[in-house]
Amino acid sequence: MLREVLQELESALPGCVSTNPDDLIRYSRDQGPVLEPALADAVIRARSVEGVQMMMQWATRHRVPVVSRGAGSGVSGGAHATEGCVILSLELMDRIIEVNADDETAVVEPGVINADLNTAVAEHGLMYAPDPASYRWSTIGGNVATNAGGLRCAKYGLTRDSVLALKVVLADGTLISTGHRTFKGVAGYDLTALMTGSEGTLGVVVQVTVRLRYLPQEVHTLAAFFDDFPRAAAGVLAIGRARVQPSILELLDGRTLDALDDVHGSDLRRRGGSLLLIRTDGFGAAAEAETIRAVLVGLGAGVSQEGSEEAERLVELRRHSRGDDVDDLFRVGEDVAVPKSRLVDYVEALEAMAERYAVHLKVVAHAGDGNLHPTFWVARSEGLEAQSRLDEALDASVRLALELGGTITGEHGVGQYKRRWLSWEQEPAVLDLQARIKQIFDPLGILNPGKAIVA
Repeated sequence: MLREVLQELESALPGCVSTNPDDLIRYSRDQGPVLEPALADAVIRARSVEGVQMMMQWATRHRVPVVSRGAGSGVSGGAHATEGCVILSLELMDRIIEVNADDETAVVEPGVINADLNTAVAEHGLMYAPDPASYRWSTIGGNVATNAGGLRCAKYGLTRDSVLALKVVLADGTLISTGHRTFKGVAGYDLTALMTGSEGTLGVVVQVTVRLRYLPQEVHTLAAFFDDFPRAAAGVLAIGRARVQPSILELLDGRTLDALDDVHGSDLRRRGGSLLLIRTDGFGAAAEAETIRAVLVGLGAGVSQEGSEEAERLVELRRHSRGDDVDDLFRVGEDVAVPKSRLVDYVEALEAMAERYAVHLKVVAHAGDGNLHPTFWVARSEGLEAQSRLDEALDASVRLALELGGTITGEHGVGQYKRRWLSWEQEPAVLDLQARIKQIFDPLGILNPGKAIVA
């Protein structure tokens, strides 16, 4: 039966459908932890809006679940295959349709890579501000699906703050347009904001109109080494009290510095127990950097020269501080956010949790907005008991973030992995409302089932 159904789709979209085992393995998961391993029944590589519409019409007729994806750079399992699904890959829809330098906008297909868009608009003195660590290979469509963040969030916000309009294919193949090309626009409900961060559960994004920002004419980067994490976190608050707005404000703990030294042969850990990376941009970048330098030196930090080659290199190292997958470890990186004033309290409690549950821990943070990425791990050689301890530590860390007024996910999305925690954060009435919204957009429940919301 499945073969006959797929033949119908292959006839409608010749050359777009694959059941090759290697493709099924490659496209059936993203970078997130796998709770329920599954292989898709087929991979469809869409090439056009019309192709996506035809595919969704087919899926609706046959009630086939559809998991859409870009580059698979997500880390919450939002693009994992589910039983009996097909994967809809949008990576081939990668055209930059229009750049309007005067309006400071661009129109792109969902498969456009972040870095490629920035290269294209830089010649106009513009940039696309969202800046996930995976910017060299993550797609704009995937960023919209998860409302991705990144290093420049401190100043420029999340993806939602840069999305003006969308074209979306609904579950039944209907194509709708949301939003506007203007920076302002308040007509009707904000469906663009609703779609941004909906993780493929309400529709398939096939075109994005983004707001561009001015490419900074001047950038200054500082690396400030502190004796320990609490002093570095105090530096974050001190920068805020000085009323200076960095574009990047990143915090790395001592274990992260150890890990970077092991991989890159650097000597970061020898220079301090914690590192604060700061970047200022714009015509006032030098003055802002000097103010920050004075504040941090006053707190006892050792601060590099503005714009030094080393500081720039450290920003790139920060992008890769999550680390590569290692076969001999059970490792999970988290994505909670807490109020900035509670950073020290939260990390001190994390340290105690790691000791209590006998797990390893390292912490990096988008300190400018209180978004932390604690990574817990245990050795696989310790067996299932160790994995159970790891899960208990993760649960405890999430509960604490909520108690401190935070959230279970600052930028990675709920996906598959964090659904078990969503009801801890959101009350039953809100969960019910979300389920009813999902029902309106996707009455058959075929769009990315088992992800993002508790249904």
